[in-house]
Amino acid sequence: MHSKYIISFIICLLMFTAVFAEKHTDNEATEGKEFQPVDMIMSHITDSNEWHLWTTTDEEGHEHHVSIPLPIIIWDGEFKAFLSSKIAHGHTHRGYTMVDGVLTATDGTDKATIVDLFSGLEGKYVDLSITKNTTAMFISILLLLLIFITMAKSYKKNKLKPRGIAAFLEPIVVFIREEVAIPNIGENKTDKYLPYLLTVFFFIWFNNLLGLLPTFPGGANVTGNIAVTLVLALCTMVIVNLNGNKHYWKEIFTPDVPILMYPIMIPVEIIGIFTKPFALMIRLFANITAGHIIVLSLIGMIFIFKSAFVSVGAIPMTLFVLLLELLVAALQAYIFTVLSALFIGLAVKEHH
Repeated sequence: MHSKYIISFIICLLMFTAVFAEKHTDNEATEGKEFQPVDMIMSHITDSNEWHLWTTTDEEGHEHHVSIPLPIIIWDGEFKAFLSSKIAHGHTHRGYTMVDGVLTATDGTDKATIVDLFSGLEGKYVDLSITKNTTAMFISILLLLLIFITMAKSYKKNKLKPRGIAAFLEPIVVFIREEVAIPNIGENKTDKYLPYLLTVFFFIWFNNLLGLLPTFPGGANVTGNIAVTLVLALCTMVIVNLNGNKHYWKEIFTPDVPILMYPIMIPVEIIGIFTKPFALMIRLFANITAGHIIVLSLIGMIFIFKSAFVSVGAIPMTLFVLLLELLVAALQAYIFTVLSALFIGLAVKEHH
C-alpha cells in the first residue's frame, strides 16, 4: 500500500516538473533570456539578506518574487536599521540597495573587515544584518531547545523512562557517548566534553536536514557556509588546546625523536595544531556544498536542454541523490563529532 503512494508521488512530481519546465522555458523565450545555471546554483547556496520563497509569472511574462524580508543592520558612522524589503527589486534606502539578494552600498562604499576596524571606518561600513543563514541558525537552535527541553521534562515526568521524542533520540545520545566519546576520550573524562560533542552533532545534523527542505524554514545552506564551519572548527581547536595536558604539549615542543630532528618535527607539530581544525572546516563545507550543487545541477538540466522529457531522467536521479543526502546529513555530523572527540582525546589522555 505504501509503495503505491510512493509511486503516485513520484509520478505527480514528474508531471509537475514537466509542466513547470515547459512554462519556465516559454517565459524565457518570451523575455529573450537564456537560463543561467551558475546564477541559479549560486543564488541557492550563498547567503542572502532576504529569504526567497517562490517566483510567480504574470500573463505578460514578468516575474514576481515572493520573499521574507530580513533585518538590515548597518553602522557606517551612524546606526541604521530597516527591513530588506525597503531595498528589494532595485530600490534604494538610506544609501543602500540589494543586488542578487546581497546588501550593497550605492556610493561604492565597501564592507569593513577586521583590519578596517583598527584603521578606521572612512569609506567603509559594518554589516551586522540578520541574513538568511543567521535566521536559519536561530531556527535550528530554537528547534534543538524545544526538543531537548521536552526530552528533559519527559525523563523527569516518567522517572528516567523515555517517552515520545526522548525514546527516539535516546539511542543516538547513548551512541555518541558509548561509541564516540568514551573510546576516544576515556570514561573518566567523557562527561566533561559530552555536552559539546552532543551539541555539535545535533546542530550540524539538524541544519543539514533543514538545508534539504526546498523552502522556509529550510533551504538555507548553513553548514555549506565556510564561515559557519570555520567557527565550529575553531570551537574544537580552542577546547583541544585549552585542555591539553603536559603530555600533549610535550609531544609538540619536545617530541620523542632524536634532537637533530627537532628543527623539522617541532614546526610540523605546531602546524598540526591548525591543520586539524582546518580539515574539519573544509570537509564539512565541501561535502554539504557539493551535495546541494549536484541536486541543483540535475534540476537545471531540464532548463538547459529546454525539454520536459529530460525530467524523466533528471527527477529520479535527483530523488536518488536526495536520499543519499539524508545519509550524508547524519554522516557528516558524525564524522565532525568523531574527529572532534579524537582530537580532544589526544590532548587530554594520560600517557604511561
